[in-house]
Amino acid sequence: MASKGRKASKPRLAWVWLLATVVVIGGAGSAAAELRIDITQGTIEPLPIAVPDLVGATDAQVRYGRDIARVIAADLERSGLFRPIDPKSFIQSEATMQTLPRFGDWRLINAQAMIQGRVEIVSDGRLRVEFRLWDVFAEQQMVGVAYFTIPENWRRVAHIIADAAYKRITGEDGYFDTRIVYIAESGSHLRRIKRLSIMDQDGYNHRFLTDGSNLVLTPRFSPDQQEITYLSYFGNLPRVYIFNIDTGRQEVLGDFPGMTYAPRFLPDGKSVIMSMAKDGNSEIYTMDLRTRVVKRLTFHSAIDTSASYSPDGLQIAFNSDRGGTQQLYVMNANGGNVRRISHGKGRYATPVWSPRGDLIAFTKIHRARFFIGVMRTDGSGERLLAEDFLVEAPTWAPNGRVLMYFRQSPTSADGKGGRSRLYSIDLTGHNEREIVTPVDASDPAWSPVIP
Repeated sequence: MASKGRKASKPRLAWVWLLATVVVIGGAGSAAAELRIDITQGTIEPLPIAVPDLVGATDAQVRYGRDIARVIAADLERSGLFRPIDPKSFIQSEATMQTLPRFGDWRLINAQAMIQGRVEIVSDGRLRVEFRLWDVFAEQQMVGVAYFTIPENWRRVAHIIADAAYKRITGEDGYFDTRIVYIAESGSHLRRIKRLSIMDQDGYNHRFLTDGSNLVLTPRFSPDQQEITYLSYFGNLPRVYIFNIDTGRQEVLGDFPGMTYAPRFLPDGKSVIMSMAKDGNSEIYTMDLRTRVVKRLTFHSAIDTSASYSPDGLQIAFNSDRGGTQQLYVMNANGGNVRRISHGKGRYATPVWSPRGDLIAFTKIHRARFFIGVMRTDGSGERLLAEDFLVEAPTWAPNGRVLMYFRQSPTSADGKGGRSRLYSIDLTGHNEREIVTPVDASDPAWSPVIP
């Protein structure tokens, strides 16, 4: 089945950031005295870090400096690996932070790391944000960078600085300069309105992408974050759509005789994998987005769905009831060598391959309880991270260390309750946090780090 290919996408507008210059300042500390968090060791005592307001010469610059510091501290604190120290305990004031920190003052309050920075608005109106990350006890700079951008992008500068500090101290890529697409839910449970929505990973810069006139489900980012694929009901028929974030243009993927659902982009962004139901049977297909050529990958009388590619594009995880109950399977990218990987008690669904390639996240249902868990790609090492009346739809942060999902409370006989909220949790299972949204939320998908 083929039809005319898509037109090339327009250059990105809404996502263009205008970061004109990045300047590395100073030098890094010696490896011998390196401050480090080993995040592979399970539960970790958060590292005390001081994030004083970035210095500014004018009232406007002072406000930017204060707001940027607060976002940096909040990002690091949410990771569970850092404990920002209460600014009320700071001994050295921002006014004296023009030169080197007084390290003794910071050691007295037990700060092991400290971020020092400065904000100014240069002659062309751009914002210049400079920061240095210090190892307080070694009295050495670990990283120093200056960014130039438009003032409206101050929040993103803060996220990038938090990512830089996270990476320098943990050795792992950060995940703060990212976005979340999800389903915003409102209205009564008998007439639920579901809208496609997008926000920064900390819940800010929120906006609705669709108006709620049609039901939408299971959004997923393209690798370049320019598009979202999702399921939408139009005329009571489920179809897979592509939504261009910049233009707002929606496009249905083919006029198939049956329903299409559970879409996800391939790692190269050139195709979409999805399920198609025909004559009561659901199989997994891919569609090339340019040629519209459709390829069938599974051939079984069971329901095969929720396909997710490995990062290298060589394997696919999916769930199927071909063994009698809903379980997780892995197959080669061409549909061959199908093998079951889930063997615990209960049913398994919504497998999602980690960006690192080492784990598969999933939803598990056992004894009327829902769980979010992870296992190795061969099915070994299963660990359950979250449990509740309903927890579902895990999605990975781009560094493969944190998961987001939604939790729904039960609805009482009088129709109360039933709230649905987003949560994140790290792989230790000990740092669960709600991601605040303006309305109920479900089906989150985490973007890659913004380029």
